[in-house]
Formats: sequence, C-alpha cells, structure tokens
Amino acid sequence: MKPSIFRRALMVLLATAAVASLAACQREAQPEWRLNDVSGHLPDLDFKLTDDKGKPVTGADYKGKVAVMYFGYTHCPDVCPLTLTQLHVILDRLGPAADNVRILFVSVDPARDTPAVMHAYVNAFDKRAVGLVGSQAAVEALAKRYRSAFTREPDRGDGNYEVSHSSAIYFFDANGKARLLATPSASQDDIVHDLHLLTSLETRS
Repeated sequence: MKPSIFRRALMVLLATAAVASLAACQREAQPEWRLNDVSGHLPDLDFKLTDDKGKPVTGADYKGKVAVMYFGYTHCPDVCPLTLTQLHVILDRLGPAADNVRILFVSVDPARDTPAVMHAYVNAFDKRAVGLVGSQAAVEALAKRYRSAFTREPDRGDGNYEVSHSSAIYFFDANGKARLLATPSASQDDIVHDLHLLTSLETRS
C-alpha cells in the first residue's frame, strides 16, 4: 500500500473509531431509568394556574426543581390520598435531594377545591407539595396536554359526587422537560432510584 493511501486509510479508521467512541459515551451517559421514559413524547411543563396560597403561577415558576405532577382532588376517596402518602414516603427516603423536588397536585374538581382547601389538604401529606387550581377549561386543557382525563360523576343528590380521573404520575426534570411516567402501583424503590437520577441532572440556565 502506498504511504498516501495508508495515511488516508489510517485517518478514516481513526475518525470512525472516534465517532464510535463518542456514540458509546453518549449512550453510557443516558440515565438507566426504571420508570417509563417519556422523553420527547410529552411536552414541557407549562400551565397557568393558581397555587394553594392564591398566587398565580406558571410551569416556569418551578424551574430549578424536579416536578412530580399528579391530577386528583381533595374529596377523592382512595387513590389520591394513597398516592400522596406514597410520594411523601418516597421524598423522605430521598434524603437531602428531596429539597429539589416539588409535588404538584392539580385539582380536577375546581368547584370544591379552593386554594385554602387545597393548602390544608396537600400540607397534611407533605410540606413540599403544592396544590394547584384553575378554571374547568384550564384544567381540562392541561389534562389534555399530558394525555390525562377526568370525568365528574352524577351528583348523588346531597351535593356530593366523585370525579373519575387518570392516575398517572408525571416527572419533569429541573429544566421542565417531561422525563418519566409512573402509576401509583409503581415500586417505591424504582421511584426513589429515578428521582435520585433526576435531581442529579444538570440544570440549564
């Protein structure tokens, strides 16, 4: 083989090896999630609602924190309190990293869930939880944005009714990017594992 041909062949080989090495590094850099990875499949955290202190907030207000969003309501008889209890235990297990996590509990029952009602409810479970309320239209739009759903059941005649709703838990990184999806039946160990990874990711300014 002529020297010039040899040099070109060597350069091509080195370039190919470099690209392969870079690709391998990029693959290795990807977190090993245990929950359902929805990166690129769901939109960024974005909404205009009112928090449980009566302050208008948007998704951008929670940038810098890992957000764990759940749709529910304070009169929920079972799944909501169970889910919030589980999230409280998970954050306690997370240790100091839990300071970088916020639970966003979005009410699907705006008729009964005022900011004051939401504040008392979410704080009974965890001080890092934030209750969010909005108009029926605003909450419906947010649920649709994340492919969730809820339906108010018929009034039982005494002003009481239930709201059927999806039970997915959404996880957003500190940049507001949708990352993970879980159900209330997901393993606590898996959620703790993935939250450790999420809180360790670098935040972009």
